[in-house]
Amino acid sequence: MKKAELVEAMMEGADLPSKKKAQEVVDLMFETITKTLKKGGEVAVTGFGTFKTSKRAARNGINPKTGESIKIPAATVAKFKAGKLLKEAVNKK
Repeated sequence: MKKAELVEAMMEGADLPSKKKAQEVVDLMFETITKTLKKGGEVAVTGFGTFKTSKRAARNGINPKTGESIKIPAATVAKFKAGKLLKEAVNKK
């Protein structure tokens, strides 16, 4: 599912009056999650999952094209951990 399809599903599922309104809702949700993670917080949606950040230490790597050793800088990365209900829904047959 792509973002446009998500917007369409939100419009129909939430009985929103237009695609524009559904687009605003979807954009606001992603923007809110992004801002919260940027501040170092976490977003927990019960039954769905948790978005949080994690620090990744600097490390050495190898350029696969040249075999040359390179330094990979430290970074903050976003992580998602699926909740119990999401895991169960995905694994039902």
